[in-house]
Amino acid sequence: MTPDELKKRTKQFGLRIIRLVEALPKTKTAIAIGNQLVRCGTSVGANHRAACRGRSKADSIAKLGIVEEEADESAYWLEMLLEAKVLRPDSVKGLIAEADELTAIMATSRKTAKLNG
Repeated sequence: MTPDELKKRTKQFGLRIIRLVEALPKTKTAIAIGNQLVRCGTSVGANHRAACRGRSKADSIAKLGIVEEEADESAYWLEMLLEAKVLRPDSVKGLIAEADELTAIMATSRKTAKLNG
């Protein structure tokens, strides 16, 4: 996957998160989880872009670590929506899978960058 393809993929992830959060019921639980989810879900793409433009190799590696953490946190909040029965499994499983894939991609990218450092 090229850097531009990954930029597009992380941006699409954020947009999917936004659409999901907008569709959440207006309960206290859904609002609280939705606020957390929209923050971390949209920061995946923003921090990935920042990592691509890092001032140094070390800066880019550190920012990749942030992207990894934000993608993993997104998966956590999606799982909370599922397990709290706020949403049906079919409405979040695809996003959970994407969050897990992005987490794995960023972890591998970070480790590779460190080794080639």
